[in-house]
Amino acid sequence: MSSMSDEQRSPAPESADLTLEELEADGDLAADYVEGLLDIADLDGDIDIDVANGRAYVSVTGGGAGLDHLAAPETVQALQDLTRLAVQAKTGRFSRLIIDIGGSRDARAAELKGMVDAAVAQIAAGRESVELEPMSSYERKLVHDDVAERGYFSESRGEGRDRRLVITRA
Repeated sequence: MSSMSDEQRSPAPESADLTLEELEADGDLAADYVEGLLDIADLDGDIDIDVANGRAYVSVTGGGAGLDHLAAPETVQALQDLTRLAVQAKTGRFSRLIIDIGGSRDARAAELKGMVDAAVAQIAAGRESVELEPMSSYERKLVHDDVAERGYFSESRGEGRDRRLVITRA
């Protein structure tokens, strides 16, 4: 299955341009889709929907060990891609919604902060630049924001699944 970044998808309107009602509708459609997947897999979980920063966020919590297996970053990304496609099939427009399973997004955000900490320390110690591992567009956005807040510069390099950030002094 090929994975396209947000930047490579169709030029449909950005989710930030959508109304609150449209974003909530995206969240509802996504929650219904995820609930259907959980039912097929015979897994329990509580689904919460939120709208913030021009995106719908759908979080699945509870469910015990069965849900923990879905919380791997690659699995969450795959579920998010499938859910986005399902929402797009219903609405006719690309959705930038975010799926979180069992707090995996928060755990990954903390991991990314640790990577930025290490990169900034290496640059402070004299390295000219540090290249991070490949990551999704959402993760790159989190890192870009974190790097900028610290007064450093980051840019994306590469294509598709190999797209990664390089951090340098500002």
